[in-house]
Amino acid sequence: MIDRLGNYCLHLRNRHFFLIDVFAFAFIPLFALSLRLDSALGFVLTFERYQSDLMLATVLFMMIKLTVFLSGGLYKHYWRYASIDELSNIAVLTGSAVILQILSFAVLKSLSVLSLPRSLPFLDGLLTLLVIGSIRFSIRALERKKRQSEFSARRDLRKRALIVGAGNAGVSLVQELERSPHIGLIPVAFVDDNPDKLNLRIRGLPVVGSRNVIPDVIQSWHIQTVIIAMPSLSGRSLRDIVALCQMTGVETLTLPALQDVLVGPQKLQNSIREVQIEDLLRREPIQTDIEGVRLLLRGKRVLVTGAGGSIGSELCRQIFRCSPSELILLGHGENSVFQIQQELMQVRLAQKNKYGHNGSGQPYPKLTSFIADLRHPSRLRFVFEQYQPEVVFHAAAHKHVPLMENNAPEAITNNVLGTKSLTDLAVEFRVKHFVMISTDKAVNPTSIMGASKRVAEMIVLKAAQTSGIPFVVVRFGNVLGSRGSVIPTFKQQIAVGGPVTVTHPDICRYFMTIPEAVQLVLQAVVISPGGEILMLNMGEPVKIVDLAKDLICLSGYQVGKDIEISYTGLRPGEKLFEELFLPNEEYQKTEHEKLLIVKNASKNIPGQLLQNVTDLLQSASINDSIEIRFLLQKLVPGYQAEDIISYRYKQTNTQ
Repeated sequence: MIDRLGNYCLHLRNRHFFLIDVFAFAFIPLFALSLRLDSALGFVLTFERYQSDLMLATVLFMMIKLTVFLSGGLYKHYWRYASIDELSNIAVLTGSAVILQILSFAVLKSLSVLSLPRSLPFLDGLLTLLVIGSIRFSIRALERKKRQSEFSARRDLRKRALIVGAGNAGVSLVQELERSPHIGLIPVAFVDDNPDKLNLRIRGLPVVGSRNVIPDVIQSWHIQTVIIAMPSLSGRSLRDIVALCQMTGVETLTLPALQDVLVGPQKLQNSIREVQIEDLLRREPIQTDIEGVRLLLRGKRVLVTGAGGSIGSELCRQIFRCSPSELILLGHGENSVFQIQQELMQVRLAQKNKYGHNGSGQPYPKLTSFIADLRHPSRLRFVFEQYQPEVVFHAAAHKHVPLMENNAPEAITNNVLGTKSLTDLAVEFRVKHFVMISTDKAVNPTSIMGASKRVAEMIVLKAAQTSGIPFVVVRFGNVLGSRGSVIPTFKQQIAVGGPVTVTHPDICRYFMTIPEAVQLVLQAVVISPGGEILMLNMGEPVKIVDLAKDLICLSGYQVGKDIEISYTGLRPGEKLFEELFLPNEEYQKTEHEKLLIVKNASKNIPGQLLQNVTDLLQSASINDSIEIRFLLQKLVPGYQAEDIISYRYKQTNTQ
């Protein structure tokens, strides 16, 4: 019977609350007067004694309260999820009604129309606040009671979760888990390094200690899952917590890093996921001039080459949110271009269903997919003639060092010829901004790939010199999760039981996440006036063997026991340590702490660049890999071509 009544109350609507209020307002003045008179006469005798005055006051107060509550939107709330905001609204509206009641009552009192006590309007207001607040929040209480019943019924089926971090993210996560029993996690306690929170209870859960007690808490509280709810946590601290959890063998989950939350907002419970290798490299969140980027790209026709690649596709995602008039997805691989096109179309559809527009009030960007090879000038010219791009992001390139070492003509035609064809058309059609994505492997290159990208940089800077158009080169290191990076390779090797292969125990690389790199690329366009190379601050280098160990542990295995690490030796063209700066390049800070400008980049361009590039492309067209190496050595300072006799010997043995 009680459960049936509770379910009925949960289905009350605002029209029902209106009728309930009318009924309550008819009796509240009588009850208030009885309290004022100390109830000595009782309700019946009080009503009989002050009948006419009380009826007038009741009608007056009812009209005032209903008018104020209706105009204040009190009957437009959904009371099952009432919070402090709704309580504040009730208090403000009731206070307003009391003021009007006191004024009206005083006027009638001065005219000798009423002979009731002067405190009646105030007492009526207090009782009104108590009654309507109790009625509304009883619905919230019934809703919570219902959830607790469901919670208890499914308790045995849910995993006991320890929440690391009792801040805003942790508290919000607990609320979501309590509201969503289908997730299958039941929070039982917090750990937090803030000593002021120790032994306190937050949302009914105890704060049992700092991160150092995690192993003991897991054992004593029978924890089955640990959730790290600290989006701003550094990579080093996250590593320490994950290591503590792995000692006990429990499942470890996390929330995304703060910059990922800002780039892609989503429901908190939907973002709970396993700890990934990218999480362990967290750095300070990037401060980006988002509005500056939006102003630059809004309403523009933007072309992205290599749109289906890891960097190109993320560029498309972030540019799409800046409301360009048209986004042209240019790529050679039809499947990857199709995938990013479909993804963006789904985003556009979701925005349309939610907002009726793209979320910023701007028209929807037009999406155009264009399959083309940059080495075909006629096809590339067609895209410029047809779509007239105003901003170009050049992310297309061959990036795999060992493969390009054995396929030098392909590296030259794609990275050099493709860039030259694109820049020539950008100059001819007077694009407003041109951004080339380069690599730290172009600095003192030891590989064909790095040398080809250095030549491409020179071509872009030369175009900026001769045209006056703001061409910019953005140079950065390895990107976690990109195609050809070590992480997918390691994951495949772990999946088959190992071994995980590392070329050298001391090999180091600079790493960034894909969203972080793209945010800085977009920021570079806003900062740079053009004709420059911008270098991203990559932070501290990371040992590849440490990445391998972390990934093995995150996969639930032990290094040396379940999965072995094997060293294979440096591959052709591979460096032990990557360099970020050329000896003769001058660097200066920008207004953004993670971006550096190469001041004299345009001065380090050979005088015979175009002729040398023509010779290089001629050698590539006849597949003369030996001549390509010598021409690159002549063209790119710091590049040391492999000894010709050794190279010819290897080529002969390969054939």
